[in-house]
Amino acid sequence: MQDLLPELRRWRDRGDTIALATVVKTWGSSPRPAGAKMAVNARGEIIGSVSGGCVESAVIEEALNVIKSGKPKLLSFGVSNEQAWEVGLACGGSIEVFVEKLEA
Repeated sequence: MQDLLPELRRWRDRGDTIALATVVKTWGSSPRPAGAKMAVNARGEIIGSVSGGCVESAVIEEALNVIKSGKPKLLSFGVSNEQAWEVGLACGGSIEVFVEKLEA
């Protein structure tokens, strides 16, 4: 989180609305550990990572929805045969990511 702070401050200073995504649970092989964070602003700018690229696009899309709605969301990505390639977790494992809007 410390590495995200300078950019988060810059976004705040210019008045951006921001969502923070945090890996809250992992199972099996997962590219990032619990506690990994990614921030997204309403401009679509991104800092940090929750999956090393595997599910980033789905998390970014949900983060933009959370910015608009203000309602936090818990996302789950798993390893069913259909979903593994769809979300990019072909390496196996599952993750849960909590997405919340940061208040000013």
